[in-house]
Amino acid sequence: MTVDRPHAGPLVGVHVVELGGIGPAPYACMLLSDLGAHVTRVDRLEPDVLAGAGDPRYDFLLRGRERIALDLKSQHGREIVLRLVAGADVLVEGFRPGVAEKLGIGPEECLRLNARLVYGRMTGWGQTGPLASTAGHDINYIALSGALHAIGPHAGPPVVPLNLLGDFGGGAVFLVVGVLAALLESHRSGRGQIVDAAMIDGAVSLMTAIYAAFASGFWRDARGSNLLDGGAPFYSVYETADGKYVAVGAIEPKFFAQLIAKLGLDAPMLPAQFDSARWPDLRAALASVFRRKTRDEWCAIFEGSDSCFAPVLSLAEAQQHDHLRMRGVFTSIAGVDQPAAVPKLSRTPAAVARPGVPVGFDTTSVLERLGYTIAEISELRARGVVGGS
Repeated sequence: MTVDRPHAGPLVGVHVVELGGIGPAPYACMLLSDLGAHVTRVDRLEPDVLAGAGDPRYDFLLRGRERIALDLKSQHGREIVLRLVAGADVLVEGFRPGVAEKLGIGPEECLRLNARLVYGRMTGWGQTGPLASTAGHDINYIALSGALHAIGPHAGPPVVPLNLLGDFGGGAVFLVVGVLAALLESHRSGRGQIVDAAMIDGAVSLMTAIYAAFASGFWRDARGSNLLDGGAPFYSVYETADGKYVAVGAIEPKFFAQLIAKLGLDAPMLPAQFDSARWPDLRAALASVFRRKTRDEWCAIFEGSDSCFAPVLSLAEAQQHDHLRMRGVFTSIAGVDQPAAVPKLSRTPAAVARPGVPVGFDTTSVLERLGYTIAEISELRARGVVGGS
């Protein structure tokens, strides 16, 4: 089958070597690929199902790659990785601290071979610190950052916000920022460097504005009690007559006035917008009105207004929303709908280079590009060093 599409984007010409993992590092490499980078993913011979051993059509995080399969613990596998590194601009790995060094493909070996290499490292706790070597997941990192404590109702436990804040926002996005910054600097200095991206660091950074509000005394250290955590009735969600939900974010008084008008409420009879002592009364008034109509009826009423109103859509509904469809926020790749490449650039647009492919799909072609003969590749395959078709 034909899987490749012409690469576009501002990173055309940048070669990334990705050492196979799950979660934030693959998402970071997906972003780099969507922006035009050529990404070669090195999988283990028998990767975990979460690392893309299932139907490749649904490997959204692994789209845009060429994929080879290697035994990284073998000397020949190590040599192949180092050949890739010699011609690469970036290497990304998401192992626990010290694992890459044990495999002989740590930053010291790689930078000695390629002095311009940007060596991106993605971990939960970072390369240093008392927790560096311990296991963890998104929920643990955002718990330690203070973010999890701040999310949820005042009278209830913290609410898990998917794995967006640690894995993808605090991890992958900051890894990409670090890699791009190091690439830019390397063009000036001719020298590469190590990017130590930790999900805990990024999660704390994402909380900068909240920590600033807390330091100033504006933010209470109690969830569900503040302007942006659902405590304010004008920045919250409400149930509608059909059991669905709508979200309002009318913080500014002029937007709040429109919200109240669209709801048909008498503003002078309501508590003052920022009288937090009477927020329960204001919330009750808004909740009572929202329950009188269905979600779609409220959408018709608020359409085109500056009331800072939006329906709470399901995953299936979001893909069909007019605004998202018109902007091309979703796309179809290999017959499967999925989020499109972002952000939008005017001259060098981002694009998905190819759909996800099976583990080892490109092993032979990549090894040939590195100078291996067909006979040598067959021997490596027979010895269990490489896999794939």
